[in-house]
Amino acid sequence: MNKEKGFETRVIHEGYDSSYHHDSLAPPLYQTSTFTFENAKQGENRFAGEEEGFIYSRLGNPTVAMLEKRMVSLEGGEAALAFGSGMAAVSAVLFSLTKANDHILCSQGVYGCTFGLLQLMNEKYNIDHSFSAMDSEEELLNKIEPHTRCIYVETPINPTMQLIDLEMVVSVAKKKGIPVVVDNTFCSPYLQRPLELGCDIVIHSATKYIGGHGDVIAGIIVGKEDVIATIKMTTQKDIGGIISPFDAWLLLRGLKTLPVRMDRHCESAEKIAELLKNHPSVEKVIYPGHSNHPQYWIMKKQMKKPGGMISFTIKGTKEDSQKVMDELNLIKIAVSLGDAETLIQHPATMTHAVVPAEFRKKMGIEETLLRLSVGLESVDDIWSDLNQALSKISVGTATENV
Repeated sequence: MNKEKGFETRVIHEGYDSSYHHDSLAPPLYQTSTFTFENAKQGENRFAGEEEGFIYSRLGNPTVAMLEKRMVSLEGGEAALAFGSGMAAVSAVLFSLTKANDHILCSQGVYGCTFGLLQLMNEKYNIDHSFSAMDSEEELLNKIEPHTRCIYVETPINPTMQLIDLEMVVSVAKKKGIPVVVDNTFCSPYLQRPLELGCDIVIHSATKYIGGHGDVIAGIIVGKEDVIATIKMTTQKDIGGIISPFDAWLLLRGLKTLPVRMDRHCESAEKIAELLKNHPSVEKVIYPGHSNHPQYWIMKKQMKKPGGMISFTIKGTKEDSQKVMDELNLIKIAVSLGDAETLIQHPATMTHAVVPAEFRKKMGIEETLLRLSVGLESVDDIWSDLNQALSKISVGTATENV
C-alpha cells in the first residue's frame, strides 16, 4: 500500500499529470469557453453523462479540474468546486442546503458579507438564521430548531478571533442529522482540516491564503462527492458563479508555496502579537497563540499553528484607531488578508459595516478594534511601522525591535 505523500508535496504535484499535457512542467491554462466534439454522438453522450469529457467551461474546465483535485487532497475530501469568489461559494452552499422556511444556525460572528447574505435570504426567501456562541453541547442544542438545515461555522471567527470546537459541534450535529459547514479561510488546509474532524463542507475564500498574492478573486468548497455533485449540477451550473481558467491557474501557482508562506505568516504573527501586547497604546490583543486566549485549548487541539491574523483594540476612540492606520507607511490599509503584504483594516467601518451596530457589539466588534493580516516582509520592518504609528497616540515610550 502506497503511503500518501506529504502535504508539502501534494500542494505542488497533486492533480497534474504532465504526460497528458505535452510534458509541460507548469500546468497549462485552458483559456477556452467551450470544447469541440468529434461527432454529434459524442456530444450527446457527454451531455447524457455517458462519456467523460469537457463540454463548456461553465460546466467544467481542465485547469479548474486540476485545482479542484488538488484541494480535495489538501482538505481530505472527496470532491471540490471552484467559484468566482468566496461569496459565490458561500451562497452556493447555503442556497443548496436550504429552502423557504428553513433555518441556518451560525457561529456568533461571521464575515460581514455572509451576514448580508443571511439577511437577504431571510427577507427574500424566508430562510431564517440565528447565532450561537457554540461554546457547549447544551448551548448548541438549545439553539437548534426543528427546521434547522445547516450549522454554519467560522473558526477563527472574523475578526474577533474566537474559536469553535469543531468536534463538539459535529457530535451534536450528527445526532440531529444536520450538516456542518465551516469557513476555513483564516487557516487554509495547512493549519486546519475540518473534514477530518467530521464536518461536511469546507469553504475557502481562495482570494486569501490559497492564492496568497493579492491578484485573484476566487472561492472553493470541498466535501463529499454526492453533496458537491448536487451543488455543481444545480446551484453552480444554473446561477453560474464559476471561476475563470486563468484565476484557477493563478491559484495552482499560489498553492505551491502555501506551506512555506503559512509558516512565515505564523512565525511573524506570533512575534508581532507579543510585541503588541506590551505596547502602551494597545488595550487588548486577540491572538489564538496566546495562552490567555479563551479558546487557546481549541487552537492546540484542532490547528497546526495559531495563524497569521491578529485583532487588537487600541486605547482611545474610533478616531484614534483610524489615526493609527493613517500613520502607517509600510502596512497597507486594505480589506483582504493572507497576502504577501501586511494589511490592516477597521472592521466596524469596513468589512463589517453592513452589520448593524447592536449586532456588531454582540459579536465583540468594538469601535477601536483593528484587524491585522501579518505579511511576509521582515518582521522588524512590520513592527517598526506599527510601533511608530501606535506611538503617535501613546504617552508611553516606543518598545524595542524584535
